[in-house]
Amino acid sequence: MTAKSTHISEGKRTVVGELSELFKKHKTVLIASIKNIPGSQFQEITKKLRGKTVVKVPKKNLVFKAIDSSKDVEIKKIEEKIDRDFALLFSNMDCFDLAMELIKNKSPSKAKAGQIAPFDIEIPAGPTDLVPGPAISELGALGIQIQIEGGKITIKNPKIVCKKDAKIPSNVADMMSKLNIKPFTIGFIPVAGFDNEKKILYSEININPEKTLQDFKEAYGKALPFAVNIGYATPETITFLIGKAGMHEKAIEKITQTPELNSSSAEETN
Repeated sequence: MTAKSTHISEGKRTVVGELSELFKKHKTVLIASIKNIPGSQFQEITKKLRGKTVVKVPKKNLVFKAIDSSKDVEIKKIEEKIDRDFALLFSNMDCFDLAMELIKNKSPSKAKAGQIAPFDIEIPAGPTDLVPGPAISELGALGIQIQIEGGKITIKNPKIVCKKDAKIPSNVADMMSKLNIKPFTIGFIPVAGFDNEKKILYSEININPEKTLQDFKEAYGKALPFAVNIGYATPETITFLIGKAGMHEKAIEKITQTPELNSSSAEETN
């Protein structure tokens, strides 16, 4: 019996060859999740990235074949990070700069029933484009007070319709869609980045810049009093340390002088 040979189509060979070359020629290979991204938004994001990165959405097995054909042992590290619904981004930008570019290019997205609310979702007060009809009872079912102005519905008072971390009910999702309220953002989510020059795989690459800045501020706020407490001299702490030393000096003077005063008073009495 003759052994069966695995047939690879010419099209697949072309894809593998192209991916293999991209792996060799670029400084950064970034894996991003593209789960639940509509085709129109996918095209919009790739258009914004044009000139900075090459975006590919190949099949997983073809990526593995391309990695094997590249003969680069280190780049095999990315295989464990490749899951379903992924894209590969090839660029000469730094891994973290490219990840930040993806985070910046996220766009607002409407809510779907069953999604978890990222924060307290509020229907704001003010005029809407809704006309009187079924919308009146739908808003009433959510406990929202309305009035009719100029033939359109105006919401009298703001109303929280879904609390943070709760599942969004279908009627709430429908109403937010009608009011064009978009509580979510959608875009490529950085999963991992591989530095092809340093041969390093970065797993924690999905950075929230606002949270990171807040963390730095909190760390700095804690670091200053800690440095003063342990007497660590820096341009930032020296004023506090001098003030602290002055306070200690006064305290020591008070302790050392008190017995002498008491002794003098006793001698005068005698």
